[in-house]
Amino acid sequence: MDTRTLSRLAVLASAALLVAGTGCTAETVQGRPGASGLRDAYFPKAGNGGYQVEHYGLDLGYDPADGVLRGRAVITARAEQGLSSFNLDFSGLKVERVAVQGAGARFNRTGTELTVRPADDLAAGEVFRTEVVYSGRPKPHKDPDGSTEGWIRLDGGAVAVGEPVGSMTWFPGNHHPSDKAAYDVVLIVPKGYEAVSNGRLRSRTDTGDGRTAFAWHSPEPVASYLVTAAVGTFRVTEGRTPSGVPLYSAVAPGEEAQSAPALGRLAEMTEWGAARFGPYPFSAGGAIVLPAGSLEYALETQTRPVFPGAPTEDLVLHELAHQWFGNSVSPASWKDMWLNEGFATYAEWLWAEDHGGPTAEQRFDAFLAGDTAVDPAADSDWDAFAPASPPGPEDISGNPVYHRGAMVLHRIRQEAGDAAFSALLRGWAAERRHGNASTADFTAYAEKQTGLDLRQVWDVWLYGKDSPR
Repeated sequence: MDTRTLSRLAVLASAALLVAGTGCTAETVQGRPGASGLRDAYFPKAGNGGYQVEHYGLDLGYDPADGVLRGRAVITARAEQGLSSFNLDFSGLKVERVAVQGAGARFNRTGTELTVRPADDLAAGEVFRTEVVYSGRPKPHKDPDGSTEGWIRLDGGAVAVGEPVGSMTWFPGNHHPSDKAAYDVVLIVPKGYEAVSNGRLRSRTDTGDGRTAFAWHSPEPVASYLVTAAVGTFRVTEGRTPSGVPLYSAVAPGEEAQSAPALGRLAEMTEWGAARFGPYPFSAGGAIVLPAGSLEYALETQTRPVFPGAPTEDLVLHELAHQWFGNSVSPASWKDMWLNEGFATYAEWLWAEDHGGPTAEQRFDAFLAGDTAVDPAADSDWDAFAPASPPGPEDISGNPVYHRGAMVLHRIRQEAGDAAFSALLRGWAAERRHGNASTADFTAYAEKQTGLDLRQVWDVWLYGKDSPR
C-alpha cells in the first residue's frame, strides 16, 4: 500500500468519525433546524417552520373517571427544507416515545416546544411520518383575554376547544392556522359514553374490553384550532339537509328541549348559507351542545360547532357562517381575525334581513347611533379600535373585530350595491376555499371584483384609529 493510499484512507476515516459524532450520514449533513415559531404578530411561538403538515392521525383513549388521556399522534408532513430537527407545539403531557420514518428519534421539550431530532436528516421535499406517544392529565390553557381553552374536563366527560393555541394541550402539532391538514381521529371511551369529533363518523366499534371506539374522518383541510373532541352521555341525532349534507348533533342531557328550536333550523340555515355564500364547503355538519355553563363561549369547530348550553338561533347561524368564513377560508395570521368574526356577524345581519328582522342597513345605523333598541350590542365598545388592528392578543376577539368588522362589509355593500356585494361574498368563499387569507388579500380582491377604489373604506372603517361615528 503506497503513501497516497494511506493518506486517502486517513481522510476517509476522519470524515467517518466526524459524521458518526454528529449522528448524521454523509448524505444528510446539509439539514438545518426548522424554525421554532412562525413569528405571528400576537402568538410568535405558535406553529413552526421548515415543514407543512398533510395529515394527522390521532388515536386517543380517555376515561372520564380518572381524567387520563392516552394518545398516539401520527403526523404526516412535507419538509420545505433540509431538516436536522424540527419542532412541534405540545404542552403538559408526558412524551413517552418519538419516531420519525419508523426510527426512534431524540427529543426534548422546553416550555411548549417539543424539539425532534430524526436519526437521519430529512431532505427538502421529503414526505415524512412522525409518531408521538404520550399520556397524562391535560391542563387547560388560559388565553390572554382570560378565557379557558384546551382539553377541559367536565362533570362526566370532557371537551377540547383550541382557539387560538389550546389544541397543543391534547395533541402535538404545527398549531398555527396557516398550516391546515386532513384529520382522522379515533376516540376510545368507556361503554355508555359518546365520543364526537369533526367530519363524518366512519365507525363505532365495541373493543371487547368494556370500551367503544369512535373513528372520525375529516378529508378537507382543518386548522388545528378548529379540531374538537367531546366525551359525554350525549343524545345523538342524525339527519340531512335537503341538498344531502349529513348532519350529526350531540346534545348533553337536560339541554335537548331548549336546544331544539335553534338546532331544528340547522338544515334550513345550511341551505340558506349555500344560497348566500356558495356550496357548503365540507362533507358533514352538525353541533355539540354541552351542559350549560361548561364554557365561557361557543366555538366554530369545523363541521360541528361547540355550544356551552342550549344555543340561540343567532348563535347557531353565527357559528354555521364560520364554516365558510374562518374554517374554509382561514386567517393567514391571528391579526386577520376580523375576516372570521366580521363576516360571521354580518351573516347574522343578512339572516335577520332575509327573515323579517332588522335590515343590515338598520343594524349599521344602530351602531352608529348607539341605538340598542335595534341591536343590544350597539352600546358596546364596538369602536374601541380598528378591526384590522387589535392592540394585542387579548383583543383578537374584542367587540370591534365582530361589529365594526361587519360594518366594514356593509360599507362595501353601500359602495358596490347589493348584486355586486353578493357576488363578492360568493366569489371570496370560492377563491380561497380550503385555504388561508390575509386582510391584504381581501382588500385587493374586493377592489378587483367590484372595480371600485375602496381606499376610503379601508382608511376609515378597517384601519382608522378614530371612531367613524
